[in-house]
Amino acid sequence: MRESISKPIQRVDGSAKISGEAKYIGDMHFENMLFAKTLRSSRVKAKIKSIIKPELPEGYFIVDKDDVPGFNRMRTVVSDHPLFAEDNVEYIGQPILLVVGPERETIYDIITHISIVYDDLEPLYTLEEAEAKSTVFTDYHYDKGEPDKAFAVAVTIIEDEYHTGYQEHVYLEPQGMAAEYRDDTMFVYGSMQCPFYAEGALTEALGWDAKRIRVIQTVTGGAFGGKEEFPSLTACQVAVAALKTKRPVTLIYDRDEDIICSTKRHPSIVRYKAALNQNNDVIALDVDVLLDAGAYNGLSPVVLQRAIFSVTGVYNYLHLKVRGRNFMTNNVPSGAYRGFGAPQTIFGTEMLMHNIALKIGVDPLDYKMRHMLRRGDPTCMGGKIRDIVKLPEIITRVTEMSDYRNKVQNNVKYKGIGASLFLHGCGFTGNGEQTIQGKIILKKSGENVILKVSSTEMGQGAETVLRKIVAYSLDLPIEKVLCEAADTGLVPDSGPTVASRTTMIVGGLLRQACLELKDRWDEAEEFEVSRSYKHPDFLNWDNDTFQGDAYPVYSWGANVAEVEIDPVTYEINVKKISAVYDVGMPIDETTLRGQMQGGIVQGVGWATIEVMTTDKGKLIQKNLTDYKVPTSMDIPKIDCEFVSNPYEFGPFGAKCAGELPFVGAPPAVVAAVSNALNVPIYSIPITPEDLMEMDSHEN
Repeated sequence: MRESISKPIQRVDGSAKISGEAKYIGDMHFENMLFAKTLRSSRVKAKIKSIIKPELPEGYFIVDKDDVPGFNRMRTVVSDHPLFAEDNVEYIGQPILLVVGPERETIYDIITHISIVYDDLEPLYTLEEAEAKSTVFTDYHYDKGEPDKAFAVAVTIIEDEYHTGYQEHVYLEPQGMAAEYRDDTMFVYGSMQCPFYAEGALTEALGWDAKRIRVIQTVTGGAFGGKEEFPSLTACQVAVAALKTKRPVTLIYDRDEDIICSTKRHPSIVRYKAALNQNNDVIALDVDVLLDAGAYNGLSPVVLQRAIFSVTGVYNYLHLKVRGRNFMTNNVPSGAYRGFGAPQTIFGTEMLMHNIALKIGVDPLDYKMRHMLRRGDPTCMGGKIRDIVKLPEIITRVTEMSDYRNKVQNNVKYKGIGASLFLHGCGFTGNGEQTIQGKIILKKSGENVILKVSSTEMGQGAETVLRKIVAYSLDLPIEKVLCEAADTGLVPDSGPTVASRTTMIVGGLLRQACLELKDRWDEAEEFEVSRSYKHPDFLNWDNDTFQGDAYPVYSWGANVAEVEIDPVTYEINVKKISAVYDVGMPIDETTLRGQMQGGIVQGVGWATIEVMTTDKGKLIQKNLTDYKVPTSMDIPKIDCEFVSNPYEFGPFGAKCAGELPFVGAPPAVVAAVSNALNVPIYSIPITPEDLMEMDSHEN
């Protein structure tokens, strides 16, 4: 780790005093600061024939692909997204250039006088079109058991197809980054989840060694995955602009721009073929997962991996054939979003089991319980469930809380109840944690202890939880435990703040370091202890064959949703969600409960009112007037409880939590709507128009 450079944050604020005020990127001011605005593609897919630029006033600049000294691509899993468009544009909203200058009004005026001559090309608008044209970015396969033989002896074969749509993150603070070039170093500040992701992207875009780059997270107003890889794009753009102008440059999106061009949850089609035996149990499953990656592949391969590794949910299907494909379309690129591919496939599998149960005339929850995983069972990738599975206890409690058994038997039309069972793999998929080998440092400084980690606080409570782990471990008041800024020049790379890994992985490393620090406490007034992540020896994973333990452990849950449907308008009113979770041991139950409630509400929105569609590559719901998210008036009553099931390798027994509640809410709500109208449902979000049509057909 490099030596501390003491003044970057102080230089931005202009003062070292403690005010108690959070300073977001939009609150920060630099000496001689310039503003930037992005000129974006207005075409879905086209060749750029020419760009006609006006004469610029003094002090104003245009920054484009020709100004990038290094690699004109955003570094991520697949580094295919240009920082600035080159010969072609591939989606509406793709960045072509920046206009930079001291006055925003003048910048906007300059942009209106830039003309781009396009030669339109044939685009692909939908997943179905992309499949027909075979525009496949990524194609994965894996099998388990002998699926062909199982289908050959099946008594019944059921085929279903499930669709899910886009979802916008709607973080409170839009995307924003700033860059300042001084002392032969590029300082980049911004609202982000993963400072070291941005650092890696900057090394390639600038062609510099990481020692000349400092990335510093500012106070971040929400993210949900939307500030995982996307800030790497804006970080590189402002850095290139700062390098060209030799002045600090700030780029902050307005809300409409943010919605139009930022990444979304991947739309999906998931196709199932299920083989049933004489008892109507599922003995084999053939699944085909299609994700709309948009114009560039980016992070989508890893999203697809979690999607196909989660496709069996909490169930033990003995025979499997699984295929997953990312498709290129000329839509806005898809990216990270809470759940990371698992919500799409778990929704499909939960509704498949629900609809099979309806066809054979049994209660869906009872049918699901016949297929549940137990300790010692193989996972879908041939790994092993090593820890106790407390689903029976979870189900008992959630059905008691909701009075599920009585309500499901006394069904009244337009009022419904439905249940979902679900899990979430903790930490990075496959060999991700081994590749990163996240590192933490604990520093004793007199009576205080300073955490040096790259885990970022974005409203989810990471700092509280990590400080508590250290405080409890060292028997210190939490006031004595401090957090270093998430600054790539001051902290080691602990891995990104994604994949529900912060508490279990980073917190686990801190717990280990605390035990050493406690033994050495009297050794000196100041010293450091560090730890790097190592996978437990018993875990094995083959990333070429997708065989073994994709995750070290799982968190589990069950939801019961209760809904009422207006018989005239067919609007859905989610009245109550009962939820029970196994996340190992809660570190801070108040913070955890907030995470669960927030995830549930976000999942309810995706399942019901968060409609985002495209028309020939153009987003229809492109602002918060048209794109609806749940408000305080839409939040159901939420009863949330936890069962204790400590994980040996987690700090104080903690497992993952942040993404788990999102995964469970949508299928529970949809099952309840299905119950209310006695119709199968195959697609979300469920609109009143869809329900009206379903009900008219049923009648």
